[in-house]
Amino acid sequence: MAKVVVGMSGGIDSSVSAYLLKQEGFEVEGISFILWEARNRSNFTTCCSLEAVNSASKTAGTLGITLESLDVREVFIEKVIEPFIDAYTRGLTPNPCILCNEYIKFPFLLREAEKRNAEFIATGHYARVEKIRDSGSEQCALKKGLDTQKDQSYVLYRVRKEELEKLVLPLGDYLKTNVRDIARSVDLEAADRQESQEICFIEDKNYFKFIEKISPVAGEPGPIIDKQGTVLGAHRGIYCYTIGQRKGLGIASPEPYYVTKIDQAKNAIYVGLKEDAEISKLFIENATWLFKPSSAVSKATVKVRSMMKDKPATIEILDKGVNVTFDEPQWAPAPGQSAVFYDGDIVIGGGIIAT
Repeated sequence: MAKVVVGMSGGIDSSVSAYLLKQEGFEVEGISFILWEARNRSNFTTCCSLEAVNSASKTAGTLGITLESLDVREVFIEKVIEPFIDAYTRGLTPNPCILCNEYIKFPFLLREAEKRNAEFIATGHYARVEKIRDSGSEQCALKKGLDTQKDQSYVLYRVRKEELEKLVLPLGDYLKTNVRDIARSVDLEAADRQESQEICFIEDKNYFKFIEKISPVAGEPGPIIDKQGTVLGAHRGIYCYTIGQRKGLGIASPEPYYVTKIDQAKNAIYVGLKEDAEISKLFIENATWLFKPSSAVSKATVKVRSMMKDKPATIEILDKGVNVTFDEPQWAPAPGQSAVFYDGDIVIGGGIIAT
């Protein structure tokens, strides 16, 4: 019987993943990560709190599997929280879930698997791992999940090959509705729990409030400027804004304005009409590859936000980055976010949007 170590957050997805693996005949052991503990509780359990560990413990009891919690808050602060705050104060829009997967969840799961002599690791992400033939040899590929509304391959693109080779993603072939039905059918504790929010350590989705609490000197007010150079108003600090933002600008105009550029050096926010936030060309830094194209210039589809569809583009691999040119302009790509490259359903690589 093969052993698998499952990352259990206390939510419905990881709970059903553990159940499915046990049904398949795996010896299942659960690991819960204590990443962050918010002071203000809300009506749902975040995926990284002490409360979440208690929820995962109840699920483990129901399934008859062992569960151990790991307190990795110190590493989480260093690798996720501090970069998150730093990025926003520099006018960037980070994706902390990608950082968490890269530096916390998968490395620690792999480490625990090695300690326990487990052959595999698993999570509740909606994506697939499949064997394909590449350059004459069989390799593991990361693919989109079957549920197009829940596909999470975007946030997994920085998974390392040695992690991918041991990774099992039980929910990749399921729809979310099916997963909830399964949870209810076996009376799992998380069956009717609300979806977790976009960023687990920010309970009220108020990013700038969180940043101000952690870093009181995060930024200073500055001008909001249109593309003609006219100052239209004042912002409260560049960390409060992201590319494509419309609400909260405090500008009266016959047509809505959107944030089109954030200039840290000038401490300025630039705004324009909706079409001004549509971009055709990007430069990508810190690229990683699961399947690097053999040609310096090739076609792919590229996704620039987790909830957006990947779109056709030309990618040009350079010595220090990747140029991306979309066939059609894309809405509000934000520096600091990731651009993920696909060949059909297969993730081939990705990197951080610089410009």
